[in-house]
Amino acid sequence: MKHLLKMLDLSTEEIIEILNLADQLKYELKHGIPHPHLKGKTLGMIFQKASTRTRVSFETGMYQLGGYPLFLSSNDLQIGRGEPVQDTARVLSRYLDGIMIRTFEQKEVEDLAKYGSIPIINGLTDFCHPCQVLADLMTIREFKGSFDGLKMCFIGDGNNMANSLIVGCLKVGMSVAIACPNDYQPPKEILDFAKGCGSKFELTDKPMQAAKNADVLITDVWASMGQEGEAEKRRKAFAGYQINDELMAQAKADAMVLHCLPAHREEEITEKVFEAHANEIFEEAENRLHAQKAVMVKLMA
Repeated sequence: MKHLLKMLDLSTEEIIEILNLADQLKYELKHGIPHPHLKGKTLGMIFQKASTRTRVSFETGMYQLGGYPLFLSSNDLQIGRGEPVQDTARVLSRYLDGIMIRTFEQKEVEDLAKYGSIPIINGLTDFCHPCQVLADLMTIREFKGSFDGLKMCFIGDGNNMANSLIVGCLKVGMSVAIACPNDYQPPKEILDFAKGCGSKFELTDKPMQAAKNADVLITDVWASMGQEGEAEKRRKAFAGYQINDELMAQAKADAMVLHCLPAHREEEITEKVFEAHANEIFEEAENRLHAQKAVMVKLMA
């Protein structure tokens, strides 16, 4: 494991190793046990998409690991303003020990890894969100004990979250059901991988069908960052794709609910369901910190 670019690149064994290390780092933090694995290391954090959780969790994680995080906004860099990505990658590789980038195009992340000589961590692209899904898997295992026999159901847009959840959940042995409108399905690359897993994967445009006997229900906003101009169109397309009491009744009685946040209550999830599962959702948010620390240790220590 040289980089974290997308869930498709990780083996099942690598995912489990990251989750086990994340559990250990979480335990040590809760019990006041220092773990300065990255003492003297510097992480450059490139943000071309803003984020509360990504910035705070990576900065805090680097401090807790003994390293130094360096925030770089799109205004601080020449990427996209005349300097090729390959030149930026080669320059930053001489200054830093690792780069986390949150951006739009997956190619930009892949190019940083291709032309640079230091680990690259994908903090989010339009294609995938591996850091969030590692946190989700960590949370599922925390609450359910293991992945054995579990079914994950995702309701909503076939977006970066859906893409990474499909791959991550299937790789750890869970069954996966995705409900999204026909015009908003995940891309072919993801569906080809999923279909290779046979009966463990289901794609439908019927949320109630997908939610049947689910152990974990997950959703995301209908309009992601950069899609604000399509908000009204998407509200119409996703009407009925909401986690509510009716949908929860299709799932198992002890089903948990996750949301990567920010949540738009009464759109993709009702206020009632959100608050009933707030403990799981905010534990999931906290686990971004621990999962990302594990990734940084694996790549940079």
